[in-house]
Amino acid sequence: MTIIYGIHNCDTVKKALKWLDNANVNYTFHDLRKDGLTAETLQQFVALSDWSALINKRSTTYRNLTDEVKHNLSGDVAKQTVLDNVTLLKRPLLMHQGHLHLGFKAAQYDEIFANE
Repeated sequence: MTIIYGIHNCDTVKKALKWLDNANVNYTFHDLRKDGLTAETLQQFVALSDWSALINKRSTTYRNLTDEVKHNLSGDVAKQTVLDNVTLLKRPLLMHQGHLHLGFKAAQYDEIFANE
């Protein structure tokens, strides 16, 4: 099953969803704001990636964090901070065949779905 995690009004997420629709890929869209994020799902993301890749350091949410939190974004601090502020995650997050892919680039999706 292919699941794409993101926020519906994010331009990059919109591009990814359009690409998936045009490629006739069956997927489920999980809106992090509307549908939420569980600790279990976040742990799965961390197991397949790492905090430095998952955190969107260019986001307004990240810039508004205190310096203390920014310098300690790992382990339990990162987990709770992301659960409280889902917009800290890079978007979209594509879960496909047990792999997590961060962000969207058409060439990357071409490669991911080449043999489908």
